[in-house]
Amino acid sequence: MFDTFPVLRRAGIAAAAIGAAGLLFAGCTTTTPSKSSAASTSDQRQSLNSAANATLSRLYEDAPQSKELVARAKGVLVFPDVLSGSFIIGAEHGKGVLRVGGANAGYYSTTAGSIGFQAGAQSKAMVLLFMTDESLNKFRKSSGWTVGADATVAVVNIGANGRIDTNTAQQPIVGFVMNNGGLMAGVSLEGTKISKLDP
Repeated sequence: MFDTFPVLRRAGIAAAAIGAAGLLFAGCTTTTPSKSSAASTSDQRQSLNSAANATLSRLYEDAPQSKELVARAKGVLVFPDVLSGSFIIGAEHGKGVLRVGGANAGYYSTTAGSIGFQAGAQSKAMVLLFMTDESLNKFRKSSGWTVGADATVAVVNIGANGRIDTNTAQQPIVGFVMNNGGLMAGVSLEGTKISKLDP
């Protein structure tokens, strides 16, 4: 009796190989990479801008006084989603947008590392306010800017009365950090590196 099993197995493998090749070639389009890349970048930035708006709205709800600080700031850098994942040695990464005078003035990435047991992935949002022209100009002129090495960021804590600490609010650079539970207290941004993304 003719054994059909090896034949069927070979046919199945061949079909799978043809299917994989078809998917591979179907992914190739006649669109030039530059156009596709430009559209993709535009979509990403639009999504980032929407997320930044949502982050600021949430900040105003969690800390109403922050709205006044944002209005006074010379520049506002918003990272809506900084993802951290670690197991012994961890890393954080996120993308953000800088706004000056209410208009987008550049896109940035942030990275940070940590050592310690923090298994799992977590997400947070960061908002940095440049309260003086000097602090904003120094940031914008740097090729790589690190919290602690290039400037100090005063992370805001909300007091029992729900108000922002007055001394913190008067610093050249003020930072807010939020997670799903709201504003995070006692957080340090020391060592956080921020770099400009290519236009």
